[in-house]
Amino acid sequence: MKTILVPVDFSAVTPGVMRAACQLAKLAKSKLVLLHVVQPPVVVNVYGLGHELLGPTLAESKEVTTRKLGTLIKQCVRQEIPVRAVQQSGVVVTEILATAKRLKATYLVLGSHGHGAAYDLIAGSTTNGVLRRAPCPVLVVPAKRRG
Repeated sequence: MKTILVPVDFSAVTPGVMRAACQLAKLAKSKLVLLHVVQPPVVVNVYGLGHELLGPTLAESKEVTTRKLGTLIKQCVRQEIPVRAVQQSGVVVTEILATAKRLKATYLVLGSHGHGAAYDLIAGSTTNGVLRRAPCPVLVVPAKRRG
């Protein structure tokens, strides 16, 4: 069975990404693998705060992510689309590409936030990073335009 990897970040573009991924899964008779990557924060010990505060914060984040992924999984199950979810920690583009290779993904479906060139120059663009090195075809779902 073909595999469609769907990186999700739970932003405003996620519902559109899910619609596109589900449509593609039906057409291609594929299963979906939802992927959420958490980039670990850089911890700077300025005020004497140690790593002991980071553990509970990451655990809570994982619980919230699990619930959100569960909601997305239910959408797929209602449409009778085989689906599973994966949570990973690391550099987002690197993890998406590694997961696509590991799963031998047939397609990647991800969203574009449409921040613009200035934002991409400063913060980088996950979509651009994936497009440049993807091991398979990529479907990019654009953000809705305001106004």
